[in-house]
Amino acid sequence: MKDAYAPFDVADYLDNDAVIAEYLTAAAEDPNADVFLAALGDVAKARGMARIARQAGLGRESLYKALGSGAHPRFETVSAVLRALGVKLTLVAEHRLPRRKAPLRKAPPTRSAPARRPSKRAGLRSS
Repeated sequence: MKDAYAPFDVADYLDNDAVIAEYLTAAAEDPNADVFLAALGDVAKARGMARIARQAGLGRESLYKALGSGAHPRFETVSAVLRALGVKLTLVAEHRLPRRKAPLRKAPPTRSAPARRPSKRAGLRSS
């Protein structure tokens, strides 16, 4: 008897916003942009390609092409799809950049304060 396996489709497991956000975040950490685009396609499939395409202002076929393997979609397209999915892109510094030191400035030369004159009242004393 041969074992039968059902094909795995990650879209079946992308059923809530927290899972979707984690999935996209993990995919975005991969240096290969195709991984993120494929993950975006998985999420769009889970939410309904036609609906996401419409909300993003794209045709369904255009969405498939934009998220397909080897595609190079414009940033505006990716942003529109993210908005349609209800996801926000957030950037975080990977590591602290060294602080740039401000150039040293010489203090302006100080002028000596003029000598004070004795007060006119100081000479007047009441008895």
